[in-house]
Amino acid sequence: MCVRNYRSYLAQEPGPPKGNSGNSVDTQTRHALKQDKFVTATTSGLEWIGEHRSHVVAWAVGVLVAVAVVVASVFVYEKRDAAANQILGQAMDIYETPLTQPNQPVEPGAKTYATAAERAKAANPLFKQAADQYGWLTAGEMARYFAGATELDMGQQPAAEADLDKATRASNKNLAALAKIALANLYAQTGRSSRAVTLFQDVIAHPTTTVPKAAAQLQLAAMYETTQPAEARRLYAEIKDHNKDTEAGQIATQKLQGAK
Repeated sequence: MCVRNYRSYLAQEPGPPKGNSGNSVDTQTRHALKQDKFVTATTSGLEWIGEHRSHVVAWAVGVLVAVAVVVASVFVYEKRDAAANQILGQAMDIYETPLTQPNQPVEPGAKTYATAAERAKAANPLFKQAADQYGWLTAGEMARYFAGATELDMGQQPAAEADLDKATRASNKNLAALAKIALANLYAQTGRSSRAVTLFQDVIAHPTTTVPKAAAQLQLAAMYETTQPAEARRLYAEIKDHNKDTEAGQIATQKLQGAK
């Protein structure tokens, strides 16, 4: 077919009706199909809900109850956490009060304590209250440790041992390490060296920010000075070699010089 005849053939081909294009027809058709699918899906969904109405209602109620429980739990936790921190704060204010010094004037109206035991006696009840009522909170765990510390200040060793032992199992590793060191020293002072060594070595093997390895080694070496002086010197030498530019290294160096 020549080009001229081909053009004539195209001119004779019927076109789409005036005012409507092929694209418009296709668009309307697709729109209608989408509407049909939406109606079908909606109808099917409503039928399923109708058939399983009791299960759907139960599920919705369960979700609402779960949300309510979570919200209530958060509210209760925050309320108790605030109460625990308030009591702990009151106790710490007392425990951090400076002791009176001989010939030093006291400011009018200022609360003072003459001895550490007197100060500890004033703070201990609050520490015990926070620990007993809120022991599962961080503030409660801290209060347990300080309850043991104040009992040591008061010379109440059995009570201190019980509280410090509980504090060694605190979820906060830094706090637990402090309790282990305090309890180990109590064991050492009461002739239970083997138990003290176990705690010291545990902290040495698992150092924390509050009790670094060298600090725990110093405590153990100090205990060994009277019972195993050779082992004490070995520990001091190790601390000195591995902590040359630290306070622990300086203490170890002084100890070694004094042992000569």
